[in-house]
Amino acid sequence: MDLVFRARRVITPDGETACDVGVRDGRIVAIEPRLDGAEVIELGDDEVLLPGLVDTHVHVNDPGRSEWEGFDSATRAAAAGGVTTIVDMPLNSLPPTVDVAALEVKRKAAEGRAHVDVGFWGGIIPGNIAELRPLHEAGVFGFKAFLLHSGVDEFPHVTEDELMEVGKELVGLGALTIVHAEDEHSISEPGPDYESFLGSRPGISELTAAAGVLGVAYQTGARMHVVHLSSQEALSVISAGEKLKAPLTAETCPHYLTFTSEEIADGATQFKCCPPIREAANREELWRALGDGRIRMVVSDHSPCTPELKEGDFATAWGGIASLQLGLSAVWTGARPRGYALTDVVRWMAERPAELVGLERKGRIAVGCDADLAVFAPDEAFVVDREKLHHRNPVTPYHGRPLAGVVRRTYLRGKEITGSSPFGELLRRGQA
Repeated sequence: MDLVFRARRVITPDGETACDVGVRDGRIVAIEPRLDGAEVIELGDDEVLLPGLVDTHVHVNDPGRSEWEGFDSATRAAAAGGVTTIVDMPLNSLPPTVDVAALEVKRKAAEGRAHVDVGFWGGIIPGNIAELRPLHEAGVFGFKAFLLHSGVDEFPHVTEDELMEVGKELVGLGALTIVHAEDEHSISEPGPDYESFLGSRPGISELTAAAGVLGVAYQTGARMHVVHLSSQEALSVISAGEKLKAPLTAETCPHYLTFTSEEIADGATQFKCCPPIREAANREELWRALGDGRIRMVVSDHSPCTPELKEGDFATAWGGIASLQLGLSAVWTGARPRGYALTDVVRWMAERPAELVGLERKGRIAVGCDADLAVFAPDEAFVVDREKLHHRNPVTPYHGRPLAGVVRRTYLRGKEITGSSPFGELLRRGQA
């Protein structure tokens, strides 16, 4: 072995165990009670070896809006949070990734600047259906669509009828479509306070839009995935999809599992996101849905911006949560008192996101997988200081919040990520 990780607690697909993990040429080649290697890294008694997390919902915003984030800062933050693979969203960068030429611009912007492995989503907008097959062949991991205004004019939304045509086009490719599911007809103009903002985007808007996505999945057989589900009402659609055996899945995000609308003060626009953070009872139903599998996974929806764009009120501020570095700690902080284990968190944040996009060598500590690993101290606590985060801009609703669980080291293909020299790879569908 080139390298052996020795730990009393290792999270594998079969559960938690004490073992050695042997690495050769960046891959896991053995998991045994005892192994010999040229280098042995022995974890402390308070540390757990986890697979590197896979975050399939990240807005890097580069190129074009790199002052909001960027590949260097985003992937540093990812590594600091135990994330070793991200898949970058097709919007908020300029140009949006809606054709192969734009994808190549995005790849050039990321080349040599990624501290973790990076894949890319393609985008669905009105009139670009002919671009989807070329994007699929160029290696995107699937396609993102909005059913209402995306927040940026250069990435317009599609109608349910247009999404149906997309489903018919993509089913033969086996391609995945991920959908921002809020119904534009159920949305109203918000006032400046949080109660008004929350009321302007009711749970029924998610239920209505998710039902439309289910209809596309059921009628076409195309794989559909609802992103950042925040509403307990929409869970009934996911349950219906299971009964119909439709290819429909859903995710949620750490902020929906952590915060509640009751605690958000007027003017605290760092909490603004779309769909919005809802009531405490709603949060608990999301946790139950994670536990029973209705919600398959947890990803960040990291959507940062400059501090100036978060100024103002809930009617005018940018809607997005910056949290890429904090997701693991936030979810673990909420999971443990609800009776969930680290094996559950790993399933939600590593195994299932990797499965969603077909990254067979990611998200698991198993023979044949990349040696993407995180050393995690689950019992160490800290208070979030926005100035110490690697995100480009110090804006996050987690500032001042105590969290449990600290990522002490992160490894990509067996090499520790230090932030001094980026060595992440740009991934293509089917590559890993």
